[in-house]
Order: sequence, then C-alpha cells, then structure tokens
Amino acid sequence: MFKLPKLVALTAVVAVSSLSYTAPANAEDQLAVSICEYIAADDKNRLRSKLKSSRVKIRNIYDAVQCNGNNLLRHAVASNAVDTGEYIVKNLSKSALTDGADIAWAEGNFASSPLIAVIKDRAGL
Repeated sequence: MFKLPKLVALTAVVAVSSLSYTAPANAEDQLAVSICEYIAADDKNRLRSKLKSSRVKIRNIYDAVQCNGNNLLRHAVASNAVDTGEYIVKNLSKSALTDGADIAWAEGNFASSPLIAVIKDRAGL
C-alpha cells in the first residue's frame, strides 16, 4: 500500500520534468535564423558582420540554408531586400546562377523585382 504513493509521486515528477525540458538550440540553427532575419530586414551590414564573425561565406552555405522554404537569394527577392540581395548575388559564383532557375522563379513570382536585373547581369544572361 505504501508503494502506490511513491509510484504516483515518481510519475508526477517525471511528467513535470518532461514538460519543462526544452532542447538546446543548435548554433548552426541560430546562425541560419539570424541570416534569414537580416535578409528579410534588408540589413546588409548586420548580415556581413554575422557572416564574418561566424567565419562563413555565402557561397559555402547558399545551398544548405533555407529561409521559409527558399534559398537565400529567393528569400531576398520575396522580402524585397534589394541591398542584401545584391550582396548575395555578388558573393555567389557565376555558376550558381547560370542555370536560370532563380531568375525564372523571380520572374514568375516577383516580376517587378529589381534583383532580377542584378542576377541576370551577374550570370551573364
């Protein structure tokens, strides 16, 4: 009979501790979130500073980081972030842009974006 209250108490402790546990955030996830936020805010200076302090280059993370399901350049186009979009384009290799997928996507969804001309110029299209 004495074992039942201990079992109930133990179950309650486990239940409370499992509800209060939060997984620690991954540093890479925090970096990606910051990059996405700076692009959306069109804050080129903070984006550059964050990349530099993290010792990361745009061309190295371009394919890995997704912002709202889009790559960095598409996120800039969707956010109408011209300054950060130009910064991204200038720091990408031409070969990353020559397939025309980002241009076609931008023209189909955001035809009036000034970044389309910047992308075409960099890609040589």
